[in-house]
Amino acid sequence: MTSAGIITDIFNKSFRRILSLAILSFFATAMMMSAPESDNPDDISSISYKAETRASFAGGENTPFWLVSNIHGLGSPEFNNGYVRGEVTKSLNESKKFDWGAGADISLGWNLPSVLGIRQLYADMHYKRLYVSLGSKNFDPTYNDMRLSSGDLLFSGNAIAIPQLRVGTLGFAPVWGTKGWFFIKAYLSYGKFTDSGWQKKWVVPGGERSQGVLFCGRGLWFRVGNVETFPMTVDLGIEMGTQFAGTVYKGGKPIRLAHGFIDWIKAFIPLSANSSAPIGEQTNVQGNMTGEYNFSINYAPNPNWNLKFYWDHYFEDHSQMFLEYGFWKDGLFGFEVEFPKNRYVDKLVVEYVKTTDQTGAVNNDYTPEVPHQVSGRDNYYNHYLYNCWQTWGMSIGTPLAISPLYNRNHILRIFNTRFKAFHIGFEGTPVKNLRYRMLLTFSQNWGTYWHPLSSRMDNCSGLVEIDYSPRFFKGFFAKASIAWDKGKLLGNNFGGMFTFGYEGNVKFKKK
Repeated sequence: MTSAGIITDIFNKSFRRILSLAILSFFATAMMMSAPESDNPDDISSISYKAETRASFAGGENTPFWLVSNIHGLGSPEFNNGYVRGEVTKSLNESKKFDWGAGADISLGWNLPSVLGIRQLYADMHYKRLYVSLGSKNFDPTYNDMRLSSGDLLFSGNAIAIPQLRVGTLGFAPVWGTKGWFFIKAYLSYGKFTDSGWQKKWVVPGGERSQGVLFCGRGLWFRVGNVETFPMTVDLGIEMGTQFAGTVYKGGKPIRLAHGFIDWIKAFIPLSANSSAPIGEQTNVQGNMTGEYNFSINYAPNPNWNLKFYWDHYFEDHSQMFLEYGFWKDGLFGFEVEFPKNRYVDKLVVEYVKTTDQTGAVNNDYTPEVPHQVSGRDNYYNHYLYNCWQTWGMSIGTPLAISPLYNRNHILRIFNTRFKAFHIGFEGTPVKNLRYRMLLTFSQNWGTYWHPLSSRMDNCSGLVEIDYSPRFFKGFFAKASIAWDKGKLLGNNFGGMFTFGYEGNVKFKKK
């Protein structure tokens, strides 16, 4: 057997073991995990509602970065965009043994990829610690603060939700018999991308695009620590996402990809395709498989302080998945502090992101002269069939990998995946009913190994935002933001955003 064959065989066997362990862990935990407190006749449920309108204005080459990014696809680089939006949500009561929830979030926008957008439309249900969700729903990152972080490397909240059926645990569930020392969180989901029509209209005639692509997401995390004994918990986990099946167009010709039962299995376990698939699917893995490892330490010495360190390590296919290239070379390193109540800063987030290595600049599949297989030039977030890790033009992973919507040539690719970035975000409540948020991001960018920039491009992006909810008009809120970009990557941009809305809820008790 060749060296490549040996590596592939070891890789496949390892994944079968990982799959078996994951499935056994999940179902064993589902049978043994502790349930929430039993039903209480005084439990309160509620229906919340919100209506808002947003308008942004800008000058320069693009709408400033932080008016576009990490808002679930509600932004656009195109100038003077905005929306009118309505949302109704029936909350899920986690303290009950059984409960259901639902939500609808619909917007009417201008200068956005979708004029009439169903942002969210879903139904939830849970029994004890088992959870099911069906539809389009925003799932925030497990460890990154959506308001202050630069964004998770795999699922950042930068793009619109992907409709899916999701089954898993209700948060971190305590494992029965461990006396509050061991917890598990897991999920498995299958769904479908909804941007086929948008791609057909947006991509240049004859350009590469896809339609009818399916989605598989899965995650498994373990937590150790009993905060009643010692105020620290340690988390370790893995999360993965895959684009598979559907039809891709290359050179104007359609390539229909398999979508049978075995292909759904291979979307869950990264395995190579059979001989009827494109050659790249046979020699590597089937579909566009992406993933990340998560590690977190949370320390809360008293109710007024909370400190968290977190690390994300991104990988694609089997490159870097087993950390043979050095897990420290690429990743997101973050530090978050929640301060005691004060008038200045409530929370601070500091992050460093590096994606420049990508297993190195060499890519060799072995030859008689070089008998060892070497992986390299991973080209994060891009794929030779599915174009890139995006939906509706927005990057699903970190927004620092600049979204395809910025491409004036309308090529569905992410052309900046090698960068180093330093990010800081903080927020506070200086007076009652008034809240502020500030973000500042500096990045050095090199493009990709396949399409390098002629020289390094630096970029600095910032945001200052104020939220106000007057006491004399309960439910009304207003938000004003000023943002800017400075540098060659995105251009010199300056703009602002205004948001006005009203929100409330209706509470009802079980009789």
